[in-house]
Amino acid sequence: MAAADHKKKKKKRKKKESLEHKRNRILVALGIFAVVYALDELGALTIAFGEPGNIYASFALFLVPFLIAGYDVLQKAFNNIRRGKAFDESFLMAVATIGAFAMVLFPDTDPHMAEGAAVMLFYQVGELFQAYAVGKSRKSISAMMDIAPDYANVEQADGTLEQVFPDDIAVGTVIVVKPGERVPIDGVIVEGETQLDTAALTGESVPRPAKTGDDIISGCINMTGLIHVRTTKPFGESTVARVLELVENASEKKARTENFITRFARVYTPAVTGAAAVLALGGGLVTGAWSDWILRGLTFLVVSCPCALVISVLRAGGCAERCQPRHQHHHPRPVLQLCLRHPDTGVPHPDQAGAEAPAKAGKGKTG
Repeated sequence: MAAADHKKKKKKRKKKESLEHKRNRILVALGIFAVVYALDELGALTIAFGEPGNIYASFALFLVPFLIAGYDVLQKAFNNIRRGKAFDESFLMAVATIGAFAMVLFPDTDPHMAEGAAVMLFYQVGELFQAYAVGKSRKSISAMMDIAPDYANVEQADGTLEQVFPDDIAVGTVIVVKPGERVPIDGVIVEGETQLDTAALTGESVPRPAKTGDDIISGCINMTGLIHVRTTKPFGESTVARVLELVENASEKKARTENFITRFARVYTPAVTGAAAVLALGGGLVTGAWSDWILRGLTFLVVSCPCALVISVLRAGGCAERCQPRHQHHHPRPVLQLCLRHPDTGVPHPDQAGAEAPAKAGKGKTG
């Protein structure tokens, strides 16, 4: 048992070190990118290597942070291609960024090495934040698992307490909960009074008083007094068991929207990739301007990402908020009233119904 716990702790520590290693790797890549970008913008590479040597120097220098930050993405894309699962985010990132670096092969176009390295860095920064968020969620779930008690105290005929597994407790059995212990099964207090800590279940930080005759739910902590509880449910139907079941099965169930997105991505990603290839190759074959059309194909590939749509919505909302004070006749309150309408009937919320009447009356007077 001790060896198994040691292996679990070692595995957790290894994951944490891997996350810290990725963070440090991205920070190093960001630092190198900032230095190289500054040298390129200030013309130091042109002074040192001349033209066109500055372009090749820029290519080599920007390639360093690109590989430091994104070698795992390129490796994943290559492995997925070998398994026949090419069309994923790693593949798209590899095509877009490598294509940006490959533009150096066309002397008549502007170099895009900085953009290629920046896109990979921003992607990896987002992945790092996601990894931190997932790790935090896992810790919260692990803490949630601790609300399940390991035993229940059953008083014997001689007055001693016997620790029994909660699954073995029958409905109607009187159990004893000591101060500091968790309530193992839902029930009713038949003797004693206490303060209950329900923060793990309800989020309420203030202890709740409980006395004889009050219902009590499993998972909360008995803080002050000794209480006797008559169980009203079996352990498998108690609050703590149902909460843990929902948490454990949450990752196995997908929402309807998530299932739709999964099916949509199987069609959308190959379609977008194919359209970008047709745009680049078709335009190059027709016009002969390969560099121009390859750049357009890469641009189409990046713009087709749903993230661009999400960012554009946020940007549009920010612009609307900044532009709103310039038009004094446009007041934000009607928008709030519209949002508070019932989604089916369109009837205003009761708190807003009185606010709309004066507005309509005023509009009638001004005529």
